[in-house]
Amino acid sequence: MTDTLCPFHLALPVNDLAAAEIFYCGLLGCEKGRATSRWLDLNFFGHQVTLHLVEGDDDNPVTNTVDGDAVPARHFGVILNMDDWQALADHLRDADGNFLLSPKIRFEGEIGEQATFFIRDPSGNALEFKSFADSEQLFAT
Repeated sequence: MTDTLCPFHLALPVNDLAAAEIFYCGLLGCEKGRATSRWLDLNFFGHQVTLHLVEGDDDNPVTNTVDGDAVPARHFGVILNMDDWQALADHLRDADGNFLLSPKIRFEGEIGEQATFFIRDPSGNALEFKSFADSEQLFAT
């Protein structure tokens, strides 16, 4: 494994491409890339996320308990530096971002201590935003 991080690619189902574009580009500030009437590429904090228009959705998401919270088992996100994490949390609070799990410090004082919050996009996809005061804790056991 290399020490150089490479952008990841992730494809997500959405049930309303226009609403998804407003959420990701408008609220989160992602840059729009290539698009058709059925899919849209985004620059998601330096990573490529492709939104695919699908019919139907999952009304019964599964969760796991993590440090006392019901965390959606199916989610994705990004790890930001602490200043950017705090700025995004503040922006979402100001925009009534409707947190699934409000900003908090998880595992406080323990290995893996991290700042985290969850939101959902208009199609119900769960997104987690994390930060570590000590980046060495990212893969700590």
